[in-house]
Amino acid sequence: MTDVPIRLLLADDHPVLRAGLRALLETEPGLEVVAEAATAEEAVSRAAGGDIDVVLMDLRFGKGMGGAEATAAITRRPDAPRVLIVTTYDSDADTLPAIEAGATGYVLKDAPPEDLTAAVRSAAAGRTALAPTVADRLMNRLRTPATSLTRRETEVLALVAEGLSNQAIGRRLHLTEGTVKSHLARVYAKLDVDSRTAAVAAASALGLIHR
Repeated sequence: MTDVPIRLLLADDHPVLRAGLRALLETEPGLEVVAEAATAEEAVSRAAGGDIDVVLMDLRFGKGMGGAEATAAITRRPDAPRVLIVTTYDSDADTLPAIEAGATGYVLKDAPPEDLTAAVRSAAAGRTALAPTVADRLMNRLRTPATSLTRRETEVLALVAEGLSNQAIGRRLHLTEGTVKSHLARVYAKLDVDSRTAAVAAASALGLIHR
């Protein structure tokens, strides 16, 4: 056994929720909350300090970067801390991008306290910890890979749902218009549709994007 605590960063834009998490986690032996972040950008910056073992990351912040994007930015660095998603959202549009971004675990905010603390310890040890509903969704996706969209395809389709043109999507994602068209062609094939409207409707019905 080691006496070195697991050092935690709480990233959530709601101060009351951060306070609740801190109060819960600090009652657990071997866990220490060393920092908090109210924005995803702040979480990315603070996680690079070298003194964090696990980041507890919400998925949606009021403005700016989202939790999945922040997770990718954190985990791509050498010797990065683990990221455990702690959120209220469990749709495919939320879970899949976060896990693809490198999250070690994914738990819901209404999980029992003992499940949350167990997930933190698992993440610190590099083991995957998934809420049952999230695990079920991932298993269903593995069973039906034909309808699984990549992270980039999901991003493109989400912007289509916002009404952006291919050219505007390219500017937003720093892609050529041809690359955007290629992504959409693959989306159409996977969802068995032949139009932007049908693709958005099908993806929304499957929970792959939000509308």
